[in-house]
Amino acid sequence: MTNTLFFISGGEIAFVLFIIVIVFGADKIPGIAKGLGKGMKSIKNATNEIKNEIKKTAEDHQIDTGATKSIQEEIHKVKNEIDDLKGSVSRKF
Repeated sequence: MTNTLFFISGGEIAFVLFIIVIVFGADKIPGIAKGLGKGMKSIKNATNEIKNEIKKTAEDHQIDTGATKSIQEEIHKVKNEIDDLKGSVSRKF
C-alpha cells in the first residue's frame, strides 16, 4: 500500500508540480506561494474575528444570572416534589 495525501499519490503530486512549473515558470512559483499564504492567513484571521464577535455577542446578551439561579431553584423544588410523590405512590403499590 502506498502513502497517499488527500487520495493523491506521490507520482500524481509530482506530475501536478511539473505542470505548474511548465505553466507558470520556476521564477513565478515563489510569488504564487506567497500569495496563497497571504490569502490563507487572511481567511484564518477573518474566521477568528467572526468567532470572537459571536463569542462577545453571546457574552453580552447573557440572561441575568440571578434570574437563572431562581429558575433553577424552582426546577429543583419541583423535581424533589415529584420524587416525593413518586416514592409515596410506589410504596402504596
